[in-house]
Amino acid sequence: MSVSVRKIGAYALFCCDCAVSTLQHGVRWNRVMEEGHKLGVKAFPVLAVMAVFVGTNLAIQGFTAFRQLGAGSLLGMFVALAGVREVCPILAATMIAAKGGTEMTAQLAVMNTKEQIDALEVMAVDPRAELVAPSVFAIMLVLPALTIIAVAFSIGAAYLVAVHQLHVGSGDFLYHCLGNFRIYDLWVGLLKACVFGIVIASVSGYFGFHSERGPAGVGRSTNQAVVAMCVVCVSLNFLLSAIAYG
Repeated sequence: MSVSVRKIGAYALFCCDCAVSTLQHGVRWNRVMEEGHKLGVKAFPVLAVMAVFVGTNLAIQGFTAFRQLGAGSLLGMFVALAGVREVCPILAATMIAAKGGTEMTAQLAVMNTKEQIDALEVMAVDPRAELVAPSVFAIMLVLPALTIIAVAFSIGAAYLVAVHQLHVGSGDFLYHCLGNFRIYDLWVGLLKACVFGIVIASVSGYFGFHSERGPAGVGRSTNQAVVAMCVVCVSLNFLLSAIAYG
């Protein structure tokens, strides 16, 4: 228990140091754009495929549940609300954590092993502002956009399955989907994406900076970072949902 408390405290201090360093030294926006482009391009194909099949599963499972109540036409409402509020933000965050987060942790851990982070400090370059801050802003920019893409792909796939496989009326699906969709729900989903982005980048940076030396340390830090990102993002998803809709 004391070890966990110490790690949480060390993570909080690391986040504070990153924030102070960013305020003091600013952000290199060209690096933010480079990181954002790299993350978005790498994540988009896999995310699109995952969103399509998540949408099809939402359609099938939702129709099975609503049909027992004689309300199969409400499928569009279920797909829209479940996708925008819950599924798509956490899906996009998981994708970024699995690709961008692990890559960031591994790169920082390797730099730590090769003492390149220490070399930056010797050259009077703040490594937190140089290495962590651009990734934080890049993920915060990319993740909301990927969330919107995931919403579009999942609802589109659910529509095709609902209409052509489950024989739900096209008008019924669109009416209940658009009629129950609110801009507030989209804002909540995008807020979740921004929060998840901060968590992914900061957790990746923390484990990268505090990794043990050597290949085993790099692998261990990457594994711990993935587990921590997923647990924290899922926990925050519940908390934000409770605040927004509870």
